[in-house]
Amino acid sequence: MTHPFQKAAAAAGLPVIPLHGLRHSYATAALEAGIPAKLVQERLGHSSIRVTLDTYTHPSDEMARKAAEDVAALLFGTPSVGGA
Repeated sequence: MTHPFQKAAAAAGLPVIPLHGLRHSYATAALEAGIPAKLVQERLGHSSIRVTLDTYTHPSDEMARKAAEDVAALLFGTPSVGGA
């Protein structure tokens, strides 16, 4: 399955990653979308949420930007872009 997946990714102009990398991509995208970490853990079949959070999720630039805006909104009373 890995070779056809990588060939399709390359043909679509996407980065070529190992097929298993989709699990990491899913975990990060799900958290970025606001899916609770516990649900992401269950969807990936991990026995521990630490595996999900420590190994499978990776902070994105968008997550960091949103976090900074949310903290600024809390501290300075400015509206955050996300509306929180």
